[in-house]
Amino acid sequence: MQRLEHMQHLDKHLVDELALVARESVRAELREQTRGQRRKAALYAGSGAAALYAGAAVALAVGLALDLVLPGWAAALITAALLTAVAFALRTAARPAAPAAPSATGATNAAGSAPVPPVPSAPPTVGTGRLPGQRD
Repeated sequence: MQRLEHMQHLDKHLVDELALVARESVRAELREQTRGQRRKAALYAGSGAAALYAGAAVALAVGLALDLVLPGWAAALITAALLTAVAFALRTAARPAAPAAPSATGATNAAGSAPVPPVPSAPPTVGTGRLPGQRD
C-alpha cells in the first residue's frame, strides 16, 4: 500500500511539473507575441503622426500658394474647403455601400435575383365588409 501511495505522489508531482512547464512556455510565447504587436502598434502610431504633419504641411503649402494670387482669407477658405472635401471622400470610402432604394415597379434583393413586390398604396380591406375606397 505504501508503494501505491508513493507512486501516486510521484504522479501528482510529475503532473504539477508538467503543468508548470506548460504554463511557463505559454506565458513566454504570449510575451513574445505581445512584444511584436506592441512594436507594430508603435510603428503605426508614428506613421499616423508623420502623416498628420505631412498633411498639415501640404495644407499650409496650398494655402500659401493660393495666397499669392488671392487675399489671405480667400486662400484659407479654399484650403479649408479642399480639406473638407478630402475628409468627406475618405469617410465615404470607409463606409460600406448603402443598399439601393426600391423602385416603384419593384426592386431586386441584395443577391439581385428575385424582384421584391411594390408596397400597396392602400391598406388591405379583406374581412372588413367594406369595398376599397369606401369610407365610414
